[in-house]
Amino acid sequence: QVQLVESGGGLVQPGGSLRLSCVASGSIFSIKTMAWYRQAPEKQRELVAGITSDGSTNYADSVKGRFTISRDNAKNTMYLQMNSLKPEDTAVYYCNAAVFKRYTFNTDNYWGQGTQVTVSS
Repeated sequence: QVQLVESGGGLVQPGGSLRLSCVASGSIFSIKTMAWYRQAPEKQRELVAGITSDGSTNYADSVKGRFTISRDNAKNTMYLQMNSLKPEDTAVYYCNAAVFKRYTFNTDNYWGQGTQVTVSS
């Protein structure tokens, strides 16, 4: 079993910054990809940013230039640095990981419990 635990959410004013962390633990051989998703009330869950094991990244258009995703493979940890936050960034942010297990080239997908980010004056 693999567990993903997010932290770093909270209340911040527009224009402020937050740094989210996601720590993966459990039965992990390696992690192929990690990603941040978010879900606002009454909206679909959407991909915010993703990162591969070699550091390649992609971002939703709405966060490009403001958010930075990174990972520490040795620590099985992923980060999301969020700058210039806007009210529309308010959502529950979820960590996702595609995890390699032993004896297979396939990955299993895991989700964290989510951390609330609220951007409001």
